Amino acid sequence: METPETPTRSSASGRSSVIESIRGCSISGVRIPREELKRKITMPEYVRLAVMEAIRAKDVEAATLLQLYESAPAKGAEVGEPPECPMVVFINPKSGGRHGPELKARLQDLMSEEQVFDLSAVKPQDFVQYGLSCLEKLSSLGDNCAKAIRDRLRIVVAGGDGTVGWVLGCLGELNIHRRLPLPPTGIIPLGTGNDLSRSFGWGGSFPFNWKSAIKRTLDKITNGPITRLDSWHILISKPAGDELEIPYSLKPTEATPLDEELEVEGELPEQVSCYQGVFYNYFSIGMDAQVAYGFHHLRNEKPYLAQGPISNKLIYSGYSCKQGWFFTPCSSDPGLRSLKNILRIYAKKVNSSEWEQVHVPSSVRSIVALNLPSYGSGRNPWGNLKQDYLEKRGFVEACADDGLLEVFGFKQGWHASMVMVELISAKHITQASAIRFELRGGEWTEGYMQMDGEPWKQPMNKDYSTFVEIKRVKYQSLMVKGD
Repeated sequence: METPETPTRSSASGRSSVIESIRGCSISGVRIPREELKRKITMPEYVRLAVMEAIRAKDVEAATLLQLYESAPAKGAEVGEPPECPMVVFINPKSGGRHGPELKARLQDLMSEEQVFDLSAVKPQDFVQYGLSCLEKLSSLGDNCAKAIRDRLRIVVAGGDGTVGWVLGCLGELNIHRRLPLPPTGIIPLGTGNDLSRSFGWGGSFPFNWKSAIKRTLDKITNGPITRLDSWHILISKPAGDELEIPYSLKPTEATPLDEELEVEGELPEQVSCYQGVFYNYFSIGMDAQVAYGFHHLRNEKPYLAQGPISNKLIYSGYSCKQGWFFTPCSSDPGLRSLKNILRIYAKKVNSSEWEQVHVPSSVRSIVALNLPSYGSGRNPWGNLKQDYLEKRGFVEACADDGLLEVFGFKQGWHASMVMVELISAKHITQASAIRFELRGGEWTEGYMQMDGEPWKQPMNKDYSTFVEIKRVKYQSLMVKGD
């Protein structure tokens, strides 16, 4: 197996999506012959149909599936050897503005209809549970073609960061059940920010010349080097009562104890509600999440306003000014706007297994725990820090698979603006292998949080704390690098 490479913070780029799209129009590299690419990535028909039947029937023992296997001439001999780099694509046709359905048709033409899964019809968890199990079943029957496909398979996600995270989370179940190898994942960026895509060299936007560029992208995915990505488990424990309007990346769970190594101060409620999930890029609390929350609701109420990444960015920028960064206070008293009034942070810092309380700067109105070298459409708010500064603060150079989160803060609107154009760095708070946020309401009856671009409104109680505990997932995801 190839040795995974590690993307560092210095690999991040703040180039605008427009510039990247224009650059994508340039003629570069060798022309990719369509038929040659198709042979390289397309599975034999009987395998494709068997996988689809297993997913449709939700049964790898389905009689129709076994009939397909038995009727296959020489189990794949009709195409000679198994494909060099078989792949399946998950596409969110609602992403990418009006291009989503056209891209789906183009991808189906370049491989086969059965290898391109519309996420509104086929969920990635069903593919993992039944589609991959079908390949494993055929392999156990002695089908060497199916075995080679399972071993060589690569996944492509055409969508935004939320879609990529959804697919990676489902693939992560393979590690838990020791169903290896884990297929590596490449990305076709269709979202607004596309920070996961940027971090692994797939660019920040869907190129204007996508009909020709898509062949180059698929060809890169067939032979791109493999790198690793940390993922982070989040547990939210809140006093029972108020309903939480959760995003799909969070799921209700049974009452789960917090880390017993860190004692909770004060009285705990008799009943709690717990939620858990996984994120890959960032978790944040405060004004940036409030802006995102307002933008998402505006887009849901008036979907005609958001027809692509550029229009999304314009709306988001305008909403930022209106909703939070510059004009809207968090509370009636300006002196209470700081997160310090409602938040405590505990962390396991670099090279330490002990929990420590971390100072929350009084000026900070938004706190972000970042995993990737890209945030807010390609910005690097942590910055490329010099070695003497790293040593002085007890930090290490940040990368996406180091088992650490970079925790930083934004102050007022002018500060966030200067950070996002990379004139200055954000307010550095800590680096940590585990974090606990403790929030207590007081005058604040609700706060805002977001995880990988999915925001929600978090009710807060003045008598009991809400806890958010973040720890690294044991197994890493495998990503295909595009640059």
